[in-house]
Amino acid sequence: MMPAPLTSTLGAFVAAIGREGAPADARAAAVTGFIDTCATTIAGRREPAVQVLLEASRPLPAGRAPLFFGEQATDASTAALLNGTAAHALDYDDVALRGHPSAVLVSTILALGAQTGACGADMLDAYVAGYEVWADLVDRETDIHHVKGWHPTGIFGAIGASAAASVLLRLDAGQCAHALGLGASQSAGVMSNFGAMAKPFHVGRAAQAGVLAARLAKAGFTASADALEHPQGFLAAVSPQGRVDRERPAAAGRPFQIADRRANVKRYPLCYYTHRALDGMLALRVRHGVQADQVAQVEVRMSQEHATVLRNHRPTTGLAAKFSIEFAMASALCNGRAGLAELGDACVQAPGVQRLIERVTVIPIPADDPQTPGAAYADQVFVTLRDGSRLEGEPVHQALGHARRPLDRTQLRAKFSDALAYGGHVGDAAALFERLAGLDCQERVFA
Repeated sequence: MMPAPLTSTLGAFVAAIGREGAPADARAAAVTGFIDTCATTIAGRREPAVQVLLEASRPLPAGRAPLFFGEQATDASTAALLNGTAAHALDYDDVALRGHPSAVLVSTILALGAQTGACGADMLDAYVAGYEVWADLVDRETDIHHVKGWHPTGIFGAIGASAAASVLLRLDAGQCAHALGLGASQSAGVMSNFGAMAKPFHVGRAAQAGVLAARLAKAGFTASADALEHPQGFLAAVSPQGRVDRERPAAAGRPFQIADRRANVKRYPLCYYTHRALDGMLALRVRHGVQADQVAQVEVRMSQEHATVLRNHRPTTGLAAKFSIEFAMASALCNGRAGLAELGDACVQAPGVQRLIERVTVIPIPADDPQTPGAAYADQVFVTLRDGSRLEGEPVHQALGHARRPLDRTQLRAKFSDALAYGGHVGDAAALFERLAGLDCQERVFA
């Protein structure tokens, strides 16, 4: 017996979430995504990429969707684009499913939810639907999209956002399938734009694509019934080597993935592939009392797949430094941290940081982590001092903030507060945190 077509089966799954809601544990897992994305959106709203995009979008269309959790509002499509770009502008948003699901999904949901008057539970259901569809699709691929040049957030995000938006618009199964196909035709994002304004734009465009896809599908606009699984469809088109499973039945919601595969919350506003080595270097620095001027050489052992993403070996700007393991190690040694304050251009260009950047070497090791395709089982740092002694950092399998090493409520609140302060938020940060934490009980998210 032939399996049911993937596009239509996923469409039926999304429609069912819209009718029946998501399980309580799945909704609970989605809450952290809203908290973290709110924080990174506010923190990123003053970044040049966001401000340039905002000016280029003027005059803003009228609407009820708030921008950057502030007073200004516009229509859902524009809000999804701008908020999504802000959410990812600092590369501080959460990570899962080979990309950044919450920045895309939450930006889509908050923008469209403001228009539809969605309650908190509806928004959480929409997030779960988008997350599950994203997981189903990304899990079919054997190879690493980054290596081919694709940014997974942009290509899978447009489809995940279409699923989320479909829940909020209460589309039926056929309309949901069309929305997924329309999302697939808007998928985009290339690796060569990492370290430039275009990378967070991928997130904004994916969120905007979801709003448009669902609206079009509701109006009767169609996509192919097999847009995802066709030999010339989405999965085959983006597959790095064609080793993608287009035939197995849809697994979304059987069981729900989100409860066991929660997103990983970032402690540092740099590419997530730097985080294990950062944890290791910061711990080594404290344990041995290492000073930057003592260091002759730094060796980082990580997979070639992750090293390829960290493409900027001699960064001189904050944007470029986000994708530089050399900068991450230099900042850890020179500053004892790698936070928002260290990502200014002046900090990246500081002579001490630049000297250490030149002393960092990457040694590729096998990508043998069964839980994380493309990752080594553990990343590890080694430091050679000027006196010839060699210090060995502890191997780090999972960075703090990983779903299996989650931030506790105090740590999550601290990141939230710091991010809001960085973004110049003037409201009550503690009250906003609690409001988001209780999203499932919010009858009216937007006044």
